[in-house]
Amino acid sequence: MTTLPLGMIIEGMVAVLLLITIGYCWMLNKRLQRLRADEQVLRATISELMTATEIAERAILGLKTTAAEADKTLGTRLKQAETMSHSLADQLGEGEKVFTRITQIAEAARSAMPARESAPHSDVYAAPPQTSAPAYAPQQPSYAPASHYGGPAAPEPEPERKRSRTSDIRSAAAEATARLEEFRRRKGAAA
Repeated sequence: MTTLPLGMIIEGMVAVLLLITIGYCWMLNKRLQRLRADEQVLRATISELMTATEIAERAILGLKTTAAEADKTLGTRLKQAETMSHSLADQLGEGEKVFTRITQIAEAARSAMPARESAPHSDVYAAPPQTSAPAYAPQQPSYAPASHYGGPAAPEPEPERKRSRTSDIRSAAAEATARLEEFRRRKGAAA
């Protein structure tokens, strides 16, 4: 058996180590290439993230502006609503006063009605007669009654009954009461 010289063994070991080093360098090169490719992707991701951040900042500024405008508008509308609410409350109070007055008038008319019915009829409370023909219309010729020609006299037509003031007041009070009740119902439905 021939023994290899020591130099040859050392050179063989160096060659094996060199082969291992070349293999390791080749693996390291592949990893570095992947890292560089990932770096490009990472740079693109970072630039996209910066763009999205700028867009978000602009959107936040727009939202802040919109919120400030909405706050101003809402404040104005709340003030208008308060003013309208106070005005409506005042009008309701006035309506209640009018309703109370009308109710008192209606009650007075109702209580005065039996007293007037028991008293003898007088034409003091009767409404003034209304003429249906205008004042400038020419008068129709009146024909002489039959008694003028020697026949029996025709009965005079009865004047049309006029409504009295109490019935006018009563009907006006009833109408006003009905309107106020309708107003109260609407107010209750709106509340």
